[in-house]
This record gives sequence, structure tokens and C-alpha cells, in this order.
Amino acid sequence: MPTDEDTRYQAVRSRDARFDGEFFFAVETTGIYCRPSCPAVTPKRQNVRYYATAAAAQSSGFRACRRCRPDAVPGSAEWNVRADVVGRAMRLIGDGVVDREGVGGLAARLGYSARQVQRQLTAELGAGPVALARAQRAHTARVLLQTTTLPVTEIAFAAGFASVRQFNDTIREVYARTPTGLRSDAPGRAEDRRAVAATAGVPLRLAHRGPYQAGPVFDLLEHESLHGVEELTGDKGRRMFRRTLRLPYGTGIVSVDEAGHEQPGAGAEHRGGWLDARIHLTDLRDLTTAVGRLRRLFDLDCDPYAIDERLGADPRLALLVAARPGLRSPGAADPEELAVRLLVGPAESARLVERYGKRLDAPCGALHRLFPAPEALAEEPGTLGALARALADGDLTLGPGADRDDAEAALRSLPGMDARTAALIRLRALGDPDVAVPGDAIAAADAWRPWRSYARAHLVVESWPPQTSEGQQP
Repeated sequence: MPTDEDTRYQAVRSRDARFDGEFFFAVETTGIYCRPSCPAVTPKRQNVRYYATAAAAQSSGFRACRRCRPDAVPGSAEWNVRADVVGRAMRLIGDGVVDREGVGGLAARLGYSARQVQRQLTAELGAGPVALARAQRAHTARVLLQTTTLPVTEIAFAAGFASVRQFNDTIREVYARTPTGLRSDAPGRAEDRRAVAATAGVPLRLAHRGPYQAGPVFDLLEHESLHGVEELTGDKGRRMFRRTLRLPYGTGIVSVDEAGHEQPGAGAEHRGGWLDARIHLTDLRDLTTAVGRLRRLFDLDCDPYAIDERLGADPRLALLVAARPGLRSPGAADPEELAVRLLVGPAESARLVERYGKRLDAPCGALHRLFPAPEALAEEPGTLGALARALADGDLTLGPGADRDDAEAALRSLPGMDARTAALIRLRALGDPDVAVPGDAIAAADAWRPWRSYARAHLVVESWPPQTSEGQQP
């Protein structure tokens, strides 16, 4: 987030989409808060206030702009980069931990008291964990109201609200609309809306800032595709990725289209966009978690401007960055699953799915199994069993709020775990943007910090397809 008001106000004046999600601004005379790229008339500077999060703006009494929908922007790239308590807390809140386990559960995962977590989040972000989770629930509710035909009562509980009254009050405060009125605001005529029955899945736009190189991401997903759990269909440039997910309340099948869309109305150099997705869930309470998983898998919350500026200044990478602006470093839809797959390789992963993977109650095309949970693999011999037991017992945590240094140390303490695999797990499963992988042909340079993972992505894509032997990963 820019720290000086001159930079922030200039971003608002120029409707600079690069800063969408990095900060929000509110207008005291209207009582509305917006994203920096909002197309409305630029307010007078003396009437503008700035916030690090939408929750902070809401807590100050501002309601969301109906034109720019500030709750729909990509998340701040800062939360993926930061390894401190605030960054870890934001990743956990984004994963729905507060809704499932309360503030006490969040604090326990972070290893701090609830009071300490409240104090640190409020001091830095202007909102505590309850307010941040409330803003997220409001966004989930708006998506469900405007993209499904679910009854309002079902949406209230699916979005994580404790009661219909709490749901109604929050929607009025955040959007200055009743839930029914918010549903009527969905684009297009009622008969033309994308609203669908829950059985057809929830259609979503997964927003990103800046350019997005979908091709290399889908190439990697196709290379790694695991039969029964994942599949890619269609021709290059128009592929669809589909996979199954194990989620806190049930299971899901998600799909994402390779053909993205550009955000209209922004300068080409600042243009963001989105990927179309559809999420089928056995329990709609898992929507927030499923969306978070997809955003991490497709690396949708990074800051491509900062990354490309740093890496493009190095003569060894300049041409690669110019050829592929906005190249991403894909993460994991399920970090525990990916850790196992990186350890044992594709053939053994396929065997584990066939032997231990739970069958879906309703298979969908080629998708018919879930990847086995760590508990199911605990009796496997060797490093695999040790990894599975550590994950099942909680001795090793790879979730969005994990301490990356502690997780890598725990990985490397496992018998038979080599440094390269541990580093790859840190890069992919933990989404660390600054990992140097032992054994790479070109050593990571300090000049690439804090984006060494992205530098590696450029070098890997340039040498694609990878020449790997069984059990090894590119």
C-alpha cells in the first residue's frame, strides 16, 4: 500500500487499476468507499480518506460503491508476501478460519493470544479479525445473491452468518440495500442473468491485477494432471481445468477457463482482468475456502508490476520478462496433497489415488476421486509415511497461515526428505514468492529478491517442456 497521500490521491485521480485491492478510498461527503480505479467523478482531495482494507472502511461507516464493487477486487499482494503475524492472519481469514473456528481458533493457529491478534490487526489495518471476516462474508453473500437462485435464508448460512438477522443487518450496512434489492442489482434483465440453481454450480469471476499469462499456468497444470482428480479439456488457449477438492464441510468440483477477460475502461498498461470459474459444492459453506484455494493455485493476488520491474532490470531476465509480462508462480489447490505429489512423483501419486482416494458420491466426467487425506497414507513406509503422519498429527502445517521457515525446517527433519523437494514444497504448497531451489541449473541471484520464485518461473517456462525423470519435478 502506498504510504503517502500524494501517491494515493494520484492513483485515484488516474483511476489506476494497479492499486485495486492494495488500498481503498472513501468519500466523506457521500459515505461511500471505492477501489482506486472507480470510474466515478474524482472527489475533492480534502474529502478523501484511505484504508488498507475494505473492512476498515466499513468499520468507519462507509458503504460499498455500486459502480466499482470494491469488494470484488484482487486481494492485496502484501498478504502473500509477508511472513509475519499480520500476513499469516490475513491468509487464514481469507481461508475462512474465523468463520469456522472463531477468533480463538485463528489465534491458536498463529501461536498468539486472541488479544494480541486483535491488537496487531487493528493497529495496522484499522479492523480486527471479526470485522475482516464480516467483510468477507458480505462479499460471499453478494456473490451468491447475484449468481444463484438460492433462497436468501440458505445464502445467509452458506456465507457464514450466524443468523438471518445478522445477515440482513450486514448487507444493509455494507451495500445500503436489502438482500432482495442487492439481488435485483445483478447485471442484465432477470431472465438473462447468470443466476443458476445450486446444482449447476456457482459462477465466479476470479479477478487479477495487471497482465496474466494463462498459457504457462495451464501448461504446468496439464503436465501435472492426475487422472481421476484433475483433467484439462479443450484446445490450447481455450482449455478448461477441472479438479476435485477436499474441503472443511464437504467436497467440491471446480473448473477454470484458460481464456481470460480484460478489465474494460483501464489503460492497456494498467489493465487487469479475470478468469471465469464455476464451483460445485456439496456444502455452500465451503465457497470462501474453495475460492481461496483457486486464487492461490492460479496466483491471482500477486503484484505483477512490482515483480516485472525488479526482474526486468536484470539483463539475464529482461528479455524473458518482456516476452511474458505478468507471468505467475502457481501455488496449490491443496497444499498437503501437493506436498505428497512433489515427494513421490506422478506414477506413485496415481497409485495412491487408486488405492486410497475416496470415490465421489456423484462422479463428474473423468473426475471420480479425491486425493487421499494424510491420515489415509500414515501407514505407508518411508518418507511418505513420515510426511503423512506429520501432517495428520499437526507437527507439520502447510495451510495458508503456516510459518514458512518452521514448515521447511519440519520438512527437512523428516527422514529421507531432500533439500530440493522441501524447497519445492515451500515454493508451491506454501506459496512463498522468494524461494531458491537447490539443484536448479541457474543459481538464484540476490538481485531477484524478494521474487526468486518468479524468476525461476521465467527460466522454467523458457526451457519448457521440462526434461524430468520419474519422481522429479521441474
